[in-house]
Amino acid sequence: MKLFKLQTLKCLWTLRPPSRTFRGHHRLFASDVYSQYESVRRGKQEIPKYFNFASDVLDKWSEIEKAGKRPSNPAFWWISGKGEEVKWSFEELGFLSRKVANVLTKVCGLQKGDRIVVILPRIPEWWLVNVACMRAGVVLIPGISQLSAKDILYRLQASKAVGIITDDTLAPTVDSVASECQFLKTKLMVSKGSREGWLNFTDLYKNQSADHSCVKTRIQDSMTIFFTSGTTGSPKMTEHSQGSLGFRPLLSERYWLDLTPSDVIWSTADTGWIVTSLASVFDPWVFGSCIFIHKLPQIESAAILNTLCRFPVDALVGAPTLFRMLVQNDLSKYKFMNLRHCISGGEPLNPEVMEQWKSKTGLDIHEIYGQTETGIICSGFKGMKIKPGSMGKAAPFYDVQIIDKNANILPPGQQGEIAVRSKPIRPLGLFSEYVDNPKKTAESQRGDFYVTGDRGTVDEDGYFHFIGRDDDIIISSGYRIGPFEVESALIEHPAVAETAVVSSPDPLRGEVVKAFVVLSPTFSSTDLESLARDLQEHVKKTTAPYKYPRKVEFVQELPKTVTGKIKRNELRNKEWGRM
Repeated sequence: MKLFKLQTLKCLWTLRPPSRTFRGHHRLFASDVYSQYESVRRGKQEIPKYFNFASDVLDKWSEIEKAGKRPSNPAFWWISGKGEEVKWSFEELGFLSRKVANVLTKVCGLQKGDRIVVILPRIPEWWLVNVACMRAGVVLIPGISQLSAKDILYRLQASKAVGIITDDTLAPTVDSVASECQFLKTKLMVSKGSREGWLNFTDLYKNQSADHSCVKTRIQDSMTIFFTSGTTGSPKMTEHSQGSLGFRPLLSERYWLDLTPSDVIWSTADTGWIVTSLASVFDPWVFGSCIFIHKLPQIESAAILNTLCRFPVDALVGAPTLFRMLVQNDLSKYKFMNLRHCISGGEPLNPEVMEQWKSKTGLDIHEIYGQTETGIICSGFKGMKIKPGSMGKAAPFYDVQIIDKNANILPPGQQGEIAVRSKPIRPLGLFSEYVDNPKKTAESQRGDFYVTGDRGTVDEDGYFHFIGRDDDIIISSGYRIGPFEVESALIEHPAVAETAVVSSPDPLRGEVVKAFVVLSPTFSSTDLESLARDLQEHVKKTTAPYKYPRKVEFVQELPKTVTGKIKRNELRNKEWGRM
């Protein structure tokens, strides 16, 4: 994989220089870890050949702590919501993660490059395993706790993982398929109890020595593999390296998080997704910030709001569904302790929700955009003018463009596919490949660009606007209609709490717009036919008339992923009878 060369860094620095508004403790970091890479960021030196996030970032912060040059807040702060609490400094994180690294290498016999599937809820052990894998050079494969036996079997077989770590809830599910996984040698269970055929993770790591030497890893060495679903076929194994996950934030500086060592950041994402790696591991810890985690068995408004009032969370990262849910509450009853920066990603956030949140809290919501394959490639940086409906500008070191089917760059205002320039030099933050799938890897490339599969536009000021997935686009009577525009219009109506728009078959127009609507809890109506007509007229007045939903169905709830994304494909499949 080609990495950034000297001339590339110089060019991108000239185009988008990082912010120079460093605050106090950033200067402390600059004299230590940052000083090692300042010449790389300035384009005066090539990216190093060897890099390991645990030894080159986390252990450096531990040294800064010992020297008394970091605020006293923890590096990691976890609460259960039921009175349990865990706080670790960087030194404690290093001590405990070395113990876990010895479990992986000495007890389980894992070697550098081996793969291990980790399916754990939001508990401290997930973070220990994450760092331990970095130290041992073991490739981490995270998974969400809602995986079925079939899902787990596929992941174990496809990845050839030699080990799995999970809790006592999922252990029986793993046992039901383990006999079909020829490469699986080690099963570790995070539990107070025991189970036949499983090693007890907690007992083992507590009794291990903390004497462990971090392996030497090349910057392109595999670090994490995420399973990501496409529009067709089985989930793909998206591989990220020490460079794309760990070194990238050292180049990108503070562009989407804007954190200091004094700050506390909380992301509500599930541990199986890349946003947790970005917002709850690598990017905050580059700046020595505190990562705050709530176990959150379910995402509930009361739990989120009360936590923001009781704990000094400075930055909140959540899916649009989170903010849609929160604005349904009487926020005047809550006084947030420290919250000053809100970030939304995963899918577009309706401007109406942004306006409600701003009016009720005084805080802006900064949108981010990215994929498992790319990390964050667009964002609304702190201090940047927010354009409702926009996902901000291209992130540093990414040349993001709107292209046509022939990979030609389109002018501002013209609709096309969102793409990232990947030739002649591949951006460091981009995934390495789809493992064991060269065909899909090649298909993701069009000309000199990696193609996201999302459609959008860019305006004259460089702000990108999301339209929809290629397969979400509705073509009715020759008109291309993006679902987000219709959803944004609908949600402005006081009767609508949430909505999803998909295509629906029509004998005359081929397909038409259909809206699934969840009514606001404060709204009641017995005449739903009349309400449907009101909503249709509202959309006609709010956006182009041809975009109005010719079909409206009222539902109790919308199908969603565990991260809160609406499953439009499921709704669409039901409409077209493809389930």
